[in-house]
Amino acid sequence: MNKRVIGRVDIVDLPGLGLSDVEAKVDTGAYTSAIHCTRVKLLTDGDVPTLSFHISRMRGGKRANRRFLTEEFREKIVRNSFGHTEKRFVIRTRIRVFGKVINASFTLSNRTNMRYPILLGRKLLKNRYVVDVSAVYLSYSQKQANRL
Repeated sequence: MNKRVIGRVDIVDLPGLGLSDVEAKVDTGAYTSAIHCTRVKLLTDGDVPTLSFHISRMRGGKRANRRFLTEEFREKIVRNSFGHTEKRFVIRTRIRVFGKVINASFTLSNRTNMRYPILLGRKLLKNRYVVDVSAVYLSYSQKQANRL
């Protein structure tokens, strides 16, 4: 299988969440990918448990804050960047990298103090990409070139 080269940072789309041009850090030290979310709540007042979460980011100088609801989620114990274990919710959504849409799992995590709102982990990278730590924005550069 041919693997594409991806840099240490890129700009990706999450079409399932209606988000485009979001910065993502490639992290081979992380197994699971993550999305920056706030106000993550499990709603159990209906027939089916529903997960509520907000995604906020800067868009064109304006702060966009959107609420999402899903009934398709699971919980997972993960080890955070400080080595502590914590329970996180996991959703599946689509991500577009190098023009290809991939169905992937993302943990919902408050990444307020992190530079990049999305983290791409080994599970998503495996058998698809080789990481060149000296490169950045390879997928986004291709996307821009295709627009011309």
